[in-house]
Order: sequence, then structure tokens, then C-alpha cells
Amino acid sequence: MSDLLNISIIGAGFTGKQIAEWTLLHNFKVYIYDVKQEILEDTEKFITGSLKRKKKMELINNVIYTSDLSLAVKNSDLIIEAVPEDIGLKKKVFSQLDKLAPINAIIATNSSSYPVSIIEDAVLRKDKVLNIHFYPPISLRPMADIMRGTLTSDETFQKGKEWIEMIGCAPLVVKKECRGFVFNRIWRAVKKECIEMWAGDYADIEDIDTAWKIFTGMKMGPFVLMDAIGLDTVLAVEQSYYQETKDLRDKPPKAFEEMVMRGEIGMKTGKGFYQWKKS
Repeated sequence: MSDLLNISIIGAGFTGKQIAEWTLLHNFKVYIYDVKQEILEDTEKFITGSLKRKKKMELINNVIYTSDLSLAVKNSDLIIEAVPEDIGLKKKVFSQLDKLAPINAIIATNSSSYPVSIIEDAVLRKDKVLNIHFYPPISLRPMADIMRGTLTSDETFQKGKEWIEMIGCAPLVVKKECRGFVFNRIWRAVKKECIEMWAGDYADIEDIDTAWKIFTGMKMGPFVLMDAIGLDTVLAVEQSYYQETKDLRDKPPKAFEEMVMRGEIGMKTGKGFYQWKKS
């Protein structure tokens, strides 16, 4: 039995709330933190609805929603940071968590692009940091990348790996640090090419999505998936690659940057590559 019993999710956005729901459904005590009360309320609705549908309302007593960071982590065994893909913000949050969390707590980032090695200087517990990156919707993609920092202990890594298995996900072990980790590195190549095809007007997004669905058997094409993730997040990831490589081939197309600047970021705003009913 794992000794990681109390799990804190820091950031209750698109991915954070799904990690929280999935963890709760596997009988862990879950603390959910966000700075915005409306996001916490949305997450509470999402999780309560899930528990009702799955007839597991008894688990409602195992979740706490809070905008008080110290309360969110005071009993934590494992903390998953799921704030926006901004390296400065992640370092700030890691520093706060390091000061507030119990000394033995593991701090993991759900970053979709940044290795924890470039965040770890923000904490003293460098032996207790990890990348644990999920691929929502988790129920359809039950897997998570796991990667070390430069000083992550074997014990920390093993505990993280066992926890991923305990919540019914496959741990995708990254043997040597690389940006993009396991599947996200492959997915990044796909979405980069799709965005460039759209920006260059080489093909319609509907045809690209159709080709992907027929070839892979998946229900969603790359453009629908990007709209679901949020194009602001997609752009931040692409920019992080470009900032690292300085290779012009990694620079996001101007048309894509302008689209995000207009607030056309996908399902959450009602418009991205496709038109959506605003949720």
C-alpha cells in the first residue's frame, strides 16, 4: 500500500480538475486549490456530477476545495502542480509549495513541455521533485509520463510510479530527460505540422482531421483536440520549444499567435479552429 494518501492538486483548470476527479475515484483524499473561486465552483460541479453518474457520492467527503494554499498542502504526501504553462509562474508556485508543504511531500509538475529540472532550483527538496504529466481525458487515455529532475531520489521516483499505477494509469517512464517526454513529443510533432498546414492554407482543417481519424481510428482529429486543450496552452507549449531551440522552424506561425491574441482559444471561449457552444 502506498504511503501517498493525501493528494493536492494545485490549479483546477482543464487538466487539474480531471486529475483531481480521477484521483478521488481511486479512493485518495484530494485537496483542490485554485486562486479563482469561479474555477473552484466549476470544478466542484464537475466532480459532483461525475460522482453522481458513477454512483460514488460517498467519496464527496474525501475532497476539499480551497483558495488557501497553506490549507491545500498542509497534509500533502504528493502535490501535483497544474497551473498554466508559464515557467515563471511554475517556479513561483514550486517555491511557495516548498515552504508550506510537509518536509516529506513530493512535488510534481504536470507541465506538458517543461522538464522539472528547470523548475527545481525554486525548491530545497530537490530529491523530491518529479514530472508527472497526464493526457486528458484521463478516462480515455489512462497514462502519465514520469521523469526525474537532476537530483530526484530513486525512492521518490518509485513512489511516483507506484501512485500512477494505483490510480489505474500506465506510467510512461522517461529514461533520459527530454522536452515533450514520451507521447507528448510525438503529439507535438503532429500538432506542429497541422498548425503549419492550416497557416499555409495547404488543406482545410476538416480534411486534416478526417485523415487523422480514418488513419488512427480515433474519434477526434488534431484540431478538435487542440480546441479542447485550449489554444492558449498549445501556443505556450510551442513557444517554449522555440525559446529553447531558437530554431525558426519551431517558431509558431504568426496567424496562430494572432488567433490566440484575439481570444479565439477553443471550446472554453466558443471559437478556435472550430465554432463551439460556449461552456
